[in-house]
Amino acid sequence: MSTQVETHIDVQLTNRNRQTVLFRWILVAPVAIFVAAFSQMSHWGISTIVITAPVVMALLFRGIYPSYALTFNHAMMELSTRVAAYALLLTDDFPSIERNENIAVIFPDVEGGATLSRGLPLVKWIFAIPLYIVGVIYLLLTIVTTILAWIITAATGTMPEWAAMTALGTIDYWNRVYGYAVALVSDEYPSFGL
Repeated sequence: MSTQVETHIDVQLTNRNRQTVLFRWILVAPVAIFVAAFSQMSHWGISTIVITAPVVMALLFRGIYPSYALTFNHAMMELSTRVAAYALLLTDDFPSIERNENIAVIFPDVEGGATLSRGLPLVKWIFAIPLYIVGVIYLLLTIVTTILAWIITAATGTMPEWAAMTALGTIDYWNRVYGYAVALVSDEYPSFGL
């Protein structure tokens, strides 16, 4: 079993709904606002104080990972992944707030926190700075390829594989970084590759 967060998305390349591609950013807005209300992707907000701080303290002082935080972090990461997959044209399935068997985020088994370092959560955010810098570069690349893919998919009904793999790799990369530095479910430093 992997010690990193894994992301599985069944990418849909052909037979795309060309009409929803044209209005994808408008269609995804309500669910994106719902995700933003929990704001796990902007990890320096109030949600960090409510979810990440108790995890750090529980790991540091007791060596356990609270189950409520693990469940919440997993659910929010899967929802964020569904929204990103829809917005980046990887699927035509509208991102439901319920689970989708075509999009899954798999956390490593933390065994209640027994497999995690007790002190590392205090400094992971510092170690993750290079990961954030590389992630921003990947994000910019993904935006450019998605704009090109938007035009091609709207015209032909087929998404280019190169654009899909770039978007999929970027989502997977950010999920690994988030799992390491914020959700704290892995002590293994994520790779820089897509």
